[in-house]
Amino acid sequence: MPSLINIVRDKFLDAIRSVNPPGRWKILVVDEHSQKLLGSVLKQFDVLQENVTQIENIANNRDVQPGFEAIYLLMPTSQNVDRIIRDFSDGRQHYAGAHLFFVEGLAESLFQRLTASPAEPFLKGLKELFINFWATEAQTFSIQDPAQFFSIYSPPRSESLHQLARERLEEDLRFNARLIANVCITLNEFPYIRYYMPQSHLPLGPLKPNPQTRPPPPPESASRWRSNLARGADARAYEAVETDFVTKLLAFMVQATLEEHKKNNPEFAKTPESVRPRSTLIITDRSMDSVAPFIHEFTYQAMANDLLPIMNGTKYTYKFQSSLGAYEDKTATLSDSDTVWTEVRHMHMREAIDKLMADFNKFLEENAVFKGEGAANLNDMKEMLASYHNTKSKEKSMAQECMAIFERAKLPDVATVEQCCATGVNAEGKTPKSLVEEMVPLLDSREVHNIDKVRVIALYVQYRDGVPDEDRRRLYQHARLTLAEQDAVNALVHLGVRITRNPTDKDLKKKLKQNLLLKNTNYLEDQVADKLDNTMFPYVREAPTQAPLAQSLRSPPPQTTSLRSQKPAWHRAPKPGAIANDHKQRIFVFVAGGMTYSEQREAYNLSTSLNKDIFIGSTHTFTPREFVDDLKVLDLGGTGSRAVPNGLRDMNGGQRSYQEFYDERYYTKDAPPPQKVQTGGGLSAPKSSAPKLSPTNSTSGSIHSLTPSAKEEKKKKKGFFRF
Repeated sequence: MPSLINIVRDKFLDAIRSVNPPGRWKILVVDEHSQKLLGSVLKQFDVLQENVTQIENIANNRDVQPGFEAIYLLMPTSQNVDRIIRDFSDGRQHYAGAHLFFVEGLAESLFQRLTASPAEPFLKGLKELFINFWATEAQTFSIQDPAQFFSIYSPPRSESLHQLARERLEEDLRFNARLIANVCITLNEFPYIRYYMPQSHLPLGPLKPNPQTRPPPPPESASRWRSNLARGADARAYEAVETDFVTKLLAFMVQATLEEHKKNNPEFAKTPESVRPRSTLIITDRSMDSVAPFIHEFTYQAMANDLLPIMNGTKYTYKFQSSLGAYEDKTATLSDSDTVWTEVRHMHMREAIDKLMADFNKFLEENAVFKGEGAANLNDMKEMLASYHNTKSKEKSMAQECMAIFERAKLPDVATVEQCCATGVNAEGKTPKSLVEEMVPLLDSREVHNIDKVRVIALYVQYRDGVPDEDRRRLYQHARLTLAEQDAVNALVHLGVRITRNPTDKDLKKKLKQNLLLKNTNYLEDQVADKLDNTMFPYVREAPTQAPLAQSLRSPPPQTTSLRSQKPAWHRAPKPGAIANDHKQRIFVFVAGGMTYSEQREAYNLSTSLNKDIFIGSTHTFTPREFVDDLKVLDLGGTGSRAVPNGLRDMNGGQRSYQEFYDERYYTKDAPPPQKVQTGGGLSAPKSSAPKLSPTNSTSGSIHSLTPSAKEEKKKKKGFFRF
């Protein structure tokens, strides 16, 4: 299966390698965001190995170097286009020539500005890469914008702000559509697009029907009002607001973006169906499953990110014991380049520990020095153990710390209650009869953390499809929740969850059961089996031609039935069993509002069991703690959150073009001009002191003389794009 990380890396390298100036050496000019994207898949040394003599930030004061050609790897903003033009204007020629590579599509107006500028004679070429997304894992991608959780679900603070809140959300959705399209274009796929249509609630957040955003109703006397055969345009427009779900708006925007790209690039996605079946993109949002974020997962990656202080899912600091026996702090990066991590991250924690121990025992067997005796052998043992720990101790440290918390915080008991609430059955597959009796002692216990109590109560409220206000108050009282923690549970109403049930409310038990069964049935399995409900997951445009599935391309049905299993199966590991196929059909899943690590894992598992290439992406990936923290301030529009501590951006300026929004998003401040200092009787401008990355101190003269020395090689390997 192709790795998104490798594909993006290769596209960056291909762009750099495609520029071969006569003198061999070239300069790479980046901006703040393109540098981060480049750094997410390539190391500095990898870039400099491609005959790149210097890496510069376009916002800095750069030396004029007309002896070198430059590769501009930039975001397609108006600001960057103006900077390129400025490099070759007013008699200045910053470089011998400019090879332009934009991370995604350049607006036609900006292209025209470039070609009509004084820089035009110096432009050697222009290419759009369409890789403006974060390839976080081989099969996962992200927009890395957790603020969109509040943009999608936070209710406007007042009735008068509904229109502005909707305009802000639509800006974000247009941006999301471009990035999702980037993923499809990168993989040369024009997928069928389906989207989730909730059946149990109206649109949420800024999309909730409101007089400000809803056309006026047709006159009561209108002859076609409420006619099922021929509805009037006014009636259709009035009622359309009730189906303006975030998934629908986003799906139509992605479709329009891909159609526009296809119109401008006729060769896009021309892979014959006989070579690879056309892919499908399924767009959902967090409200489709508000249960999964609360559940304790006991697979390695999900559990570690839930219980340990891992920064952004990649940086983990732990105690490392050297060969001298001293302990020191060490920070490890958890990424796809770490083979030990990728081997165990989706295993159940018990199986991961067993594998790590088996690998350690195998290490002992393969090193005969451990079988000896005496001081010399003990010293050798220390050195070899230190070497072993240097590669695998972080996994052992993570596993041991997770298991210590697992026992200390009563997570076995907590998980049992959680699974009963999430699935509606106990370990024996029967309806739980004593759920409250099992839950209340956990809420009363001081050994159970408050965050875990919030998760249990949130799951119980959803299991009951709401509880009376007095019962919910008693649960809060048993758990001794703070007001902010109570707000987190109450905020579920903004995700379409019913949290309150009055005595006069109808009994929705049967309806709830049907919804849960439909909700918990894995829609990816149904998609592959061509059984996915077209009412709940309609197509944006045409549906694929009905054709029987070739059984030879599919493995037996998998054991689990959803991203969180219908029956408790958290203690079992999935059993892969699919045949290899280099031309497998691709399925893309995008979850607006955030995804969990357990959902990422399931994408890998289903890729194997369904024999498909499944890629999953979202606005961001969160841990249960982060999800609860965001719920606490959902009513406040994110004010006080880690993502947007000052709240969502202001929209007082009203509607603006997409390019204006894009320019603001990727705006970077130019470095101040170099200060002129007085020397003797006159003024002179010193050279810029802005730091640069270069394997050579030379900025002029023959480029053939730039032979890296040992010191320069060391500079190549040290650090990463520091400007």
